Amino acid sequence: MATAKTKDEELALPSFWDQRYLNSDGEHPTHEWFKTFESLKPFFTKHLLAKKAPDTSPCILHLGCGDSTIPIDLLSLGYENQTCIDFSSVVIQLMSQRHADKPKLKWAVGDVQDMPQILTGAVDVAFDKGTLDAMISGSLWDPPDPVKTMIKRYIDEVVRVLKPGGLFLYITYRQPHFMKPFLTRERIWDLIVEDLEDEKGSFGYFGFIMTKAGDSP
Repeated sequence: MATAKTKDEELALPSFWDQRYLNSDGEHPTHEWFKTFESLKPFFTKHLLAKKAPDTSPCILHLGCGDSTIPIDLLSLGYENQTCIDFSSVVIQLMSQRHADKPKLKWAVGDVQDMPQILTGAVDVAFDKGTLDAMISGSLWDPPDPVKTMIKRYIDEVVRVLKPGGLFLYITYRQPHFMKPFLTRERIWDLIVEDLEDEKGSFGYFGFIMTKAGDSP
């Protein structure tokens, strides 16, 4: 007999997010998870603008974009080649309508664990702010097998779509010692972690920077 899912488990289901976004007023983000664009500016300046400048037209993939303003904020900096993917058809419709005046932004319904619409080795920068975290339920000391399977599929897909020399930028509130086992891929990419200081000088969030092996084209 099926058991009721916990709130944490529901976060990994599109039905949960569909219902959440159905309550949107259609004009304003329901919630900017973890950190705003303004608070992430130093991180983006160091790891995006300095490495994949707008004038090189890098392909940026937003993994589980939700209704975040980050794609629009990056567009204002000159990043025009962006694809935003989410498994909630409701939020993709909402965002494509909300930003119909920005035709260069691409919105796509899809599961980040299986993205056939994204070609292998096509992405310069993959960005995650909350998507991986939404897959996690149960103990972080000993994650349930379904959680480990989901995350492995997801990271396998990120590895597949990234170009050699491509970046996977991930923002989380979870401690690095819990997240590194999920993200470490020896000989696939280099991984570094930074504490992200907020406007008040306090910490609490982390930025993971994974650089895929090989030279950029």
